[in-house]
Amino acid sequence: METMKIASYDRVSELKAFDNNKTGVKGLVDAGVSEVPRIFHHSSLKLSSPKPISSDLQHLTTIPTFDLGGRAFEDETKRKNVIQGIKEASEKWGFFQVINHGVPLDLLEKMKDGVRGFHEQPPEVRKQYYGRDFSRRFLYLSNFDLFSAPAANWRDTFSCTIAPDPPKPEDLPEICRDVMLEYTKHVMTLGEFLFEILSEALGLDPNHLNEMDCSKGMLMLNHYYPPCPEPELTLGATQHSDSSFLTVLLPDQIEGLQVTREGYWYDVPHVPGALIINIGDLLQLITNDKFISLEHRVLANRATRARVSVACFFTTGLRPNPRLYGPIRELVSEENPPKYRETTIREYAAYLNAKGLDGTSALLPFKIRT
Repeated sequence: METMKIASYDRVSELKAFDNNKTGVKGLVDAGVSEVPRIFHHSSLKLSSPKPISSDLQHLTTIPTFDLGGRAFEDETKRKNVIQGIKEASEKWGFFQVINHGVPLDLLEKMKDGVRGFHEQPPEVRKQYYGRDFSRRFLYLSNFDLFSAPAANWRDTFSCTIAPDPPKPEDLPEICRDVMLEYTKHVMTLGEFLFEILSEALGLDPNHLNEMDCSKGMLMLNHYYPPCPEPELTLGATQHSDSSFLTVLLPDQIEGLQVTREGYWYDVPHVPGALIINIGDLLQLITNDKFISLEHRVLANRATRARVSVACFFTTGLRPNPRLYGPIRELVSEENPPKYRETTIREYAAYLNAKGLDGTSALLPFKIRT
């Protein structure tokens, strides 16, 4: 019986049928599904948590949180302490949270409400934005790698390229237009500040990373994770690392993000008013592995209410950008030679998009074989 079931499973047809509905996972939930369709089933290996944490790692509970003092430190000692803390977090975790980051707290709530508002519009309104043409300024879809990934994730997303060419207001849906423009303006400023801190943490001039155009581009992804009827069978996001220089993530109160370190998964707790910052693959490449882009995943939503998050990726992505990026000259030496070849952001992004989130690092093809 089981053999017959496997033989009759036409994955490609089911993927196409799901995609042609143009209403995403939210459409399945609205239709009252009580079982997770097979296209979303992940292997038990990818769903499992590793063995219990070894005794020498038990002091590590989760990623650290830093107080940015409203981006204006009272004294130099506090600034130096934060830079040192962020340096250590970027070397060991690749993740940290920040509070008093200068983005108004009420704006964080409005941004999450805007994401929820878009995804909870009637299906006929959402459908007009649905598609897979990644050159579009604003795009709504479920799973960018739907047809290439081994399994789909229980998540819908709308994306928008924010910089270097800002969107025209008329390109954005009215329900979230104003808050998107206001929120991303604040995140661009925060990003420039964080790149200054990270430059100093690397022992470089504070302007170094900004002058390399690390803060030039921004892609905004607005995720919606509907409640899942069988959360033990699927994921909200497969294990992956980010394709950016840096990512600024606005989570909501429903937890689900996990970070892997030395083979163990750590839950990232909700810290009121905090933004989650993580090092992306491109920053790992240019720092020659000094800062690490750790893999992370999102568990399927077990809550009764949808979970939302807003990820702002500092990258120019697939947009034309001729600049070559390789390990920063000041960070390499005879004892520490370059570990990566030079590449463009576009080449790297194109490789990642074709590969999808399959659990392997997108940096591997760019490593110099020794």
